[in-house]
Amino acid sequence: MPEVLVQYQAEIWQAIAETFIMVGVSIVAAVLVGLPVGTILFLCRKGQVFQNNFIYSVVNLFVNVVRSFPFLLLVVFLIPFTRLLIGTAIGTAAATVPLSIIAIAHYSRLVEQALLDVPKGVLEAAVSMGASVKELIFKFLYVEARSGLVLGLTTSIISFISYSTIMGVVGGGGIGDFAIRYGYQQFKTDLMIYMIVIMIIFVQLIQFTGTSVSRWMDKR
Repeated sequence: MPEVLVQYQAEIWQAIAETFIMVGVSIVAAVLVGLPVGTILFLCRKGQVFQNNFIYSVVNLFVNVVRSFPFLLLVVFLIPFTRLLIGTAIGTAAATVPLSIIAIAHYSRLVEQALLDVPKGVLEAAVSMGASVKELIFKFLYVEARSGLVLGLTTSIISFISYSTIMGVVGGGGIGDFAIRYGYQQFKTDLMIYMIVIMIIFVQLIQFTGTSVSRWMDKR
């Protein structure tokens, strides 16, 4: 192991743990909130089963506004809300708030797109069989779109890792922040490169896993 990695071994493991925490919370927010939000966008859009222009417009506006924000500005803009929510705007826990909000908006749009790929005949068949809303969503929509949903989540996770590198602005830590503070600012280029390689490895593993699971789940 290179000497510089041995020297900063404890800090590197801490940075990796901070990244896992931030990205992990973002994934939970994306699945628990982003998935339902994306489903509402799909079901309420024009021409769909539960068409509702008002609900669609409100939810769509939220998603568009959040996704339009440059992420660094979103982090700064949400500082008062973050402080109100968890009592502080500094640290890894505080960093999860803006990350979760962008995660919800990001994944919900990908969910909507994945559901739009479901053949209309599937929905028509479900309705004609008298399926309830719950059955329509869980037994038809999600089953047909499961491969696209997994790929969308994979893409989102990779984006969350990228966003997490900015969280040093609010003391969130993580691999990206470590690379900047200990590598770039202290002119330890080799250390910065090692951190970049670690992030590339993480991203490649996530992409490979997501693609493999998606291919396995695609029964078409």
